[in-house]
Amino acid sequence: MTTDYSTLLQAIRRIIALTTEEEAVVSSLFEPMILPTDGYFLQAGDVCRYAGFVTQGLLRYYILDDGAEHTYDFSPEQTFVSNYESFLTQTPSTRFIQAIEPTALLVINYNNLQRLYNSIGEGQKFGRLVAEQLFVGILQKLTSFYQETAEERYETFIRSFPTLQERIPQYVIASYVGIKPQSLSRIRAARAGKSY
Repeated sequence: MTTDYSTLLQAIRRIIALTTEEEAVVSSLFEPMILPTDGYFLQAGDVCRYAGFVTQGLLRYYILDDGAEHTYDFSPEQTFVSNYESFLTQTPSTRFIQAIEPTALLVINYNNLQRLYNSIGEGQKFGRLVAEQLFVGILQKLTSFYQETAEERYETFIRSFPTLQERIPQYVIASYVGIKPQSLSRIRAARAGKSY
Protein backbone atom coordinates (compact mmCIF):
# COMPACT_ATOMS: atom_id res chain seq x y z
CA MET A 1 0.00 0.00 0.00
CA THR A 2 1.49 3.31 -1.09
CA THR A 3 0.57 6.93 -0.56
CA ASP A 4 0.22 9.03 -3.68
CA TYR A 5 0.97 12.76 -3.46
CA SER A 6 -0.39 13.39 -6.97
CA THR A 7 -3.99 12.68 -5.88
CA LEU A 8 -3.61 15.10 -2.94
CA LEU A 9 -2.26 17.81 -5.23
CA GLN A 10 -5.11 17.20 -7.71
CA ALA A 11 -7.66 17.54 -4.90
CA ILE A 12 -6.13 20.82 -3.73
CA ARG A 13 -5.94 22.12 -7.32
CA ARG A 14 -9.70 21.53 -7.64
CA ILE A 15 -10.09 24.13 -4.87
CA ILE A 16 -7.23 26.61 -5.51
CA ALA A 17 -4.45 27.24 -8.02
CA LEU A 18 -0.95 25.93 -7.16
CA THR A 19 2.39 26.80 -8.70
CA THR A 20 5.06 24.10 -9.12
CA GLU A 21 6.95 25.62 -6.17
CA GLU A 22 3.79 25.55 -4.04
CA GLU A 23 3.19 21.91 -4.94
CA ALA A 24 6.65 21.13 -3.56
CA VAL A 25 5.79 23.02 -0.35
CA VAL A 26 2.53 21.07 0.06
CA SER A 27 4.30 17.75 -0.50
CA SER A 28 6.93 18.62 2.10
CA LEU A 29 4.31 19.38 4.76
CA PHE A 30 2.32 16.14 4.48
CA GLU A 31 3.60 12.74 5.66
CA PRO A 32 2.36 9.20 4.97
CA MET A 33 0.22 7.23 7.44
CA ILE A 34 -0.98 3.63 7.01
CA LEU A 35 -3.86 2.17 9.04
CA PRO A 36 -4.86 -1.52 9.15
CA THR A 37 -8.50 -2.61 9.07
CA ASP A 38 -10.10 -1.46 12.37
CA GLY A 39 -7.08 0.78 13.08
CA TYR A 40 -7.84 4.20 14.51
CA PHE A 41 -7.03 7.57 12.98
CA LEU A 42 -8.51 9.03 16.19
CA GLN A 43 -10.06 7.69 19.38
CA ALA A 44 -12.43 9.51 21.72
CA GLY A 45 -10.51 11.16 24.55
CA ASP A 46 -7.45 11.85 22.39
CA VAL A 47 -6.63 15.20 20.82
CA CYS A 48 -6.82 15.07 17.02
CA ARG A 49 -3.21 15.73 15.93
CA TYR A 50 -3.70 15.54 12.17
CA ALA A 51 -5.85 16.46 9.22
CA GLY A 52 -5.48 13.87 6.49
CA PHE A 53 -6.24 13.03 2.88
CA VAL A 54 -7.27 9.46 2.01
CA THR A 55 -5.31 8.13 -0.97
CA GLN A 56 -6.50 4.52 -0.60
CA GLY A 57 -9.02 2.86 1.70
CA LEU A 58 -12.04 3.92 3.73
CA LEU A 59 -12.68 5.39 7.19
CA ARG A 60 -15.82 5.89 9.24
CA TYR A 61 -16.68 8.47 11.90
CA TYR A 62 -18.70 7.34 14.91
CA ILE A 63 -19.66 8.18 18.47
CA LEU A 64 -20.49 5.88 21.37
CA ASP A 65 -23.78 6.34 23.22
CA ASP A 66 -24.39 3.92 26.11
CA GLY A 67 -22.04 1.46 24.42
CA ALA A 68 -23.84 1.66 21.06
CA GLU A 69 -21.90 2.87 18.02
CA HIS A 70 -23.54 5.58 15.91
CA THR A 71 -21.80 6.08 12.56
CA TYR A 72 -22.35 9.54 11.11
CA ASP A 73 -19.93 9.88 8.19
CA PHE A 74 -17.41 8.15 5.91
CA SER A 75 -14.15 9.21 4.25
CA PRO A 76 -13.36 7.18 1.12
CA GLU A 77 -10.53 7.85 -1.32
CA GLN A 78 -10.01 11.43 -2.46
CA THR A 79 -11.52 12.98 0.68
CA PHE A 80 -10.08 14.91 3.60
CA VAL A 81 -10.44 13.47 7.09
CA SER A 82 -10.15 14.95 10.58
CA ASN A 83 -12.14 15.82 13.67
CA TYR A 84 -11.73 19.52 12.94
CA GLU A 85 -13.33 20.56 16.24
CA SER A 86 -10.61 18.72 18.18
CA PHE A 87 -7.87 19.51 15.63
CA LEU A 88 -8.46 23.26 15.51
CA THR A 89 -8.99 23.73 19.26
CA GLN A 90 -6.47 21.02 20.30
CA THR A 91 -8.99 19.64 22.79
CA PRO A 92 -9.94 15.96 23.38
CA SER A 93 -12.22 14.38 20.80
CA THR A 94 -15.64 12.97 21.65
CA ARG A 95 -15.66 10.80 18.51
CA PHE A 96 -13.79 8.02 16.79
CA ILE A 97 -12.38 7.82 13.26
CA GLN A 98 -11.65 4.19 12.31
CA ALA A 99 -10.47 2.39 9.18
CA ILE A 100 -13.05 0.01 7.66
CA GLU A 101 -10.34 -1.46 5.40
CA PRO A 102 -6.55 -0.99 5.07
CA THR A 103 -6.13 2.73 4.51
CA ALA A 104 -3.30 4.95 3.27
CA LEU A 105 -3.35 8.65 4.07
CA LEU A 106 -1.24 11.74 3.76
CA VAL A 107 -1.45 13.71 7.01
CA ILE A 108 -0.51 17.19 8.16
CA ASN A 109 -0.18 18.40 11.74
CA TYR A 110 -1.63 21.67 13.05
CA ASN A 111 1.59 23.69 12.85
CA ASN A 112 2.34 22.54 9.31
CA LEU A 113 -1.22 23.36 8.25
CA GLN A 114 -0.69 26.93 9.47
CA ARG A 115 2.54 26.99 7.43
CA LEU A 116 0.60 25.78 4.37
CA TYR A 117 -2.01 28.54 4.83
CA ASN A 118 0.72 31.18 5.09
CA SER A 119 3.27 29.96 2.56
CA ILE A 120 1.15 29.43 -0.56
CA GLY A 121 -0.63 32.25 -2.36
CA GLU A 122 -4.20 31.00 -1.95
CA GLY A 123 -3.59 29.12 1.30
CA GLN A 124 -6.10 31.13 3.35
CA LYS A 125 -8.71 30.72 0.61
CA PHE A 126 -8.12 26.95 0.63
CA GLY A 127 -8.72 26.78 4.39
CA ARG A 128 -11.89 28.85 4.14
CA LEU A 129 -13.38 26.86 1.25
CA VAL A 130 -12.68 23.49 2.91
CA ALA A 131 -14.29 24.77 6.15
CA GLU A 132 -17.34 25.97 4.20
CA GLN A 133 -17.71 22.57 2.48
CA LEU A 134 -17.51 20.80 5.86
CA PHE A 135 -20.08 23.15 7.39
CA VAL A 136 -22.58 22.61 4.55
CA GLY A 137 -22.04 18.83 4.74
CA ILE A 138 -22.73 18.78 8.48
CA LEU A 139 -25.94 20.80 8.04
CA GLN A 140 -27.14 18.45 5.29
CA LYS A 141 -26.52 15.40 7.49
CA LEU A 142 -28.36 16.97 10.43
CA THR A 143 -31.31 17.89 8.23
CA SER A 144 -31.40 14.37 6.80
CA PHE A 145 -31.38 12.76 10.24
CA TYR A 146 -34.23 14.88 11.60
CA GLN A 147 -36.44 15.24 8.51
CA GLU A 148 -36.08 11.99 6.57
CA THR A 149 -37.50 8.54 7.19
CA ALA A 150 -35.14 5.57 7.50
CA GLU A 151 -35.90 4.67 3.87
CA GLU A 152 -35.09 8.22 2.74
CA ARG A 153 -31.87 8.26 4.79
CA TYR A 154 -30.83 5.00 3.11
CA GLU A 155 -31.51 6.55 -0.30
CA THR A 156 -29.43 9.57 0.77
CA PHE A 157 -26.61 7.23 1.79
CA ILE A 158 -26.70 5.56 -1.63
CA ARG A 159 -26.68 8.93 -3.41
CA SER A 160 -23.90 10.30 -1.20
CA PHE A 161 -21.70 7.17 -1.34
CA PRO A 162 -22.72 5.29 -4.50
CA THR A 163 -19.63 3.05 -4.59
CA LEU A 164 -19.44 2.12 -0.90
CA GLN A 165 -22.33 -0.30 -0.34
CA GLU A 166 -20.22 -3.40 -0.91
CA ARG A 167 -17.28 -2.08 1.11
CA ILE A 168 -19.14 -1.23 4.33
CA PRO A 169 -20.51 -3.90 6.71
CA GLN A 170 -24.30 -3.89 6.88
CA TYR A 171 -24.34 -3.12 10.64
CA VAL A 172 -22.29 0.04 9.96
CA ILE A 173 -24.68 1.17 7.21
CA ALA A 174 -27.60 0.50 9.57
CA SER A 175 -25.87 2.59 12.24
CA TYR A 176 -25.43 5.43 9.73
CA VAL A 177 -29.09 5.27 8.69
CA GLY A 178 -30.11 5.11 12.38
CA ILE A 179 -31.83 1.71 12.41
CA LYS A 180 -31.17 -1.91 13.37
CA PRO A 181 -29.52 -4.23 10.82
CA GLN A 182 -32.75 -6.25 10.52
CA SER A 183 -34.65 -3.09 9.54
CA LEU A 184 -31.99 -2.28 6.96
CA SER A 185 -32.40 -5.77 5.50
CA ARG A 186 -36.14 -5.12 5.10
CA ILE A 187 -35.52 -1.76 3.42
CA ARG A 188 -33.00 -3.30 1.05
CA ALA A 189 -35.34 -6.18 0.22
CA ALA A 190 -38.23 -3.80 -0.43
CA ARG A 191 -35.99 -1.59 -2.56
CA ALA A 192 -34.78 -4.61 -4.58
CA GLY A 193 -38.41 -5.50 -5.28
CA LYS A 194 -39.14 -2.12 -6.82
CA SER A 195 -39.13 -1.80 -10.57
CA TYR A 196 -36.96 0.97 -11.97
